[in-house]
Amino acid sequence: MNKLRIGITTLLLLIVCLLGAAAAQAQATRTWVSGVGDDANPCSRTAPCKTFAGAISKTAAGGEISVLDPGGFGAVTITKAITINGEGTLAGVLAAATNGIIVNAGVNDVVVIKYLSINGTSGAQIGLNGIRYLAGKQVVVENCTISGFSQKGIDVNLAASGRLDVRNTSITTTGDGVTMSNSAGTMNGTLDHVRIQGTSNAGVNLLSGALTMSNSIVANNTNFGVIAQGGATITLERTVVAHNGTGVSTNNAAATVRLSNTTINNNTAGITITAGTVASFKNNSIAPGQGAPNTLLTQQ
Repeated sequence: MNKLRIGITTLLLLIVCLLGAAAAQAQATRTWVSGVGDDANPCSRTAPCKTFAGAISKTAAGGEISVLDPGGFGAVTITKAITINGEGTLAGVLAAATNGIIVNAGVNDVVVIKYLSINGTSGAQIGLNGIRYLAGKQVVVENCTISGFSQKGIDVNLAASGRLDVRNTSITTTGDGVTMSNSAGTMNGTLDHVRIQGTSNAGVNLLSGALTMSNSIVANNTNFGVIAQGGATITLERTVVAHNGTGVSTNNAAATVRLSNTTINNNTAGITITAGTVASFKNNSIAPGQGAPNTLLTQQ
């Protein structure tokens, strides 16, 4: 009887191992999605999946999901290092009443999101957040458009260290454009050639960490173009801040905004300093606001 039990146990363990090996082999370094795909497929080039969520479980860590042809590929949660690449076609994520992409990856994982249109249903702002970055070593966003979200276009909310890099991207019609906060560790980021406009609160809202924004436009945002809170530090280089409620603001003694080669004009209030520091490197174009006057800033 004991021999029979041992034999059955051994057989079950062998089956489990074989199933695990088969699952591992099913994950490919590169997978594919198509507007006419099916998530029951293996996500290969000739048998693509329908959604990013369907493809991600069949993609190995460090791999890439590529888009074959135009389509809407659905919201997705990313829990490992991966690249989602929609280059060469119209690759969309429609996220009504939800988040477009959630990144909740491992401490050493790098996630790359590029050439996607992430839409919360445009002017209605039905979606929640375009991209939520909750965990992971780094998130890179390239050549994307993000619009129609009631909360944030990109929301960085970390409990450990992390990094956000955004390039050649447009964020419109959201609550905040980009927000960053963390409760532990070190957080920093860059925004380069980014356009943020038409938000119902702030274009850039930094609650902690350090952010450098260059070659960018922050315009037509209801309350603030750029605001540094908490212990946040924002550096603006070759950036235009225009037609906002307040162009640049700090409201905490530990908050700092540094300006270099930056234009701030045609805002209701140009610069307001409730507490903290706005430092100009004397090579900026700063016009008083149309309403409240500017607060005197530090010249460096």
